[in-house]
Amino acid sequence: MNQAIKVAVLGGGSFGTAIANILATNGHDTTLWMRSVEQAEICRREKQNQRYLPGYQLDPRLSISSNLTESTQDASLIFISIPSNSFRSVIRDLAKIISSDAFIVSTAKGIEPDSFTLMSQILEQELPDNSVGVLSGPNFAKEIIQHHQTGTVIASKDEKLVQLVQLTLSSKTFRVYANRDPYGVELGGALKNIYAIVCGMAAALGAGHNTQAMLLTRSLAEMGRFAQKMGSDPMTFLGLAGVGDLILTCTSDLSRNYRVGFALGQGKKLDEIVQQLGQVAEGVNTLKQVKQKATELNVYMPLVSGLHAVLFEGRAIQDVALGLMTGEQNYDVEFLEK
Repeated sequence: MNQAIKVAVLGGGSFGTAIANILATNGHDTTLWMRSVEQAEICRREKQNQRYLPGYQLDPRLSISSNLTESTQDASLIFISIPSNSFRSVIRDLAKIISSDAFIVSTAKGIEPDSFTLMSQILEQELPDNSVGVLSGPNFAKEIIQHHQTGTVIASKDEKLVQLVQLTLSSKTFRVYANRDPYGVELGGALKNIYAIVCGMAAALGAGHNTQAMLLTRSLAEMGRFAQKMGSDPMTFLGLAGVGDLILTCTSDLSRNYRVGFALGQGKKLDEIVQQLGQVAEGVNTLKQVKQKATELNVYMPLVSGLHAVLFEGRAIQDVALGLMTGEQNYDVEFLEK
C-alpha cells in the first residue's frame, strides 16, 4: 500500500461515484462531493448511489458531502466529474478554495458550447497555477464498481500528476496507463459519443458485422483527422482513450449515446428520445460543435456531416446512408506516407 493521501471527487454521477469508491477502497481519505444536499444525505444513509448505481454498496470508508469547502480542503488530488454544461461554474467556485499545490484531473467527456473549449482548457483558464490532467478510457462505471478488469488513461504534461494518479487509482481490477497528449485523450472521449449514435442507428436498421466494422474504422479515421487539425497526436487514438473507448461506446447498449442512435434508427424523434432519457446524451451536443468546427477548419468528416443532416437538417437516414456509400473513396490509413 502506497502512502494514503486526501482526495476529493466532485460530481455524484455514476463515474464520479465509481472513481471515489476505488480511491476509498485503496485506503485513501476520499470525499465524494454532490451538489444536492438531499442526494448526499441519501447516499450517506444507504451507502450506495441509488440514483446512478443502484444495488452496489460503497466502501464504508468513503465520505459523502454536499459542502464543497469541506470536501476539497487540504486535498492533494481532486477529480472533476461534472457534466460539461455546469463544469466551468463549479471550477470557479473551486478556485476560491483550493491551493495551487492541488493536482486537478477532469473525467468529463464533453466540449463547452460556442467557444469549443475542452474541460482541461477550462481548468487551465480558471486554475492557472494548478497542474491539470485528463482521465479517459473505455470505462463503464457499472462494470468498474463490479470489479471487472478495466483500463483507463491519465494524460498530463506534468509527470508528477501522472504518477500520483497511477499510484492512487491502480488496483487489481483497475489499470491506469500514462499519456502525454491530454487534448488528444480528451478529444477521444468527446468525439466517440457522436459515432456511438451512428453505430446505434445502424444497428437498429439491421446493419451486419461488415457494416459495423467499417463504421468503427472510418470513425477512428475521422477522429484522428480532426484531432491532428486541432493540434493533437493522431496516434493517441490507437490507445485506450481512442479506439478502446470507441469500441466500447459504439457496441454496447449500456451507452446512452448508442441508445439514442438505436431509437433514431427505429424511427423515433430526437425530442421524444430525450424526453424518455430525461437528459440529452452528450454526443448530441458534441455533434453540433464538432460539425461547426470541422466546417470552419475544412476537415473532411462525412459521418459527422451525415448524422448532423439527419438530426438537424431534416434529411432521411436512407438518403444520407446512400450518400456515404457513393461518396469519395480515398486512402484507408491516412497517416502513412503515400
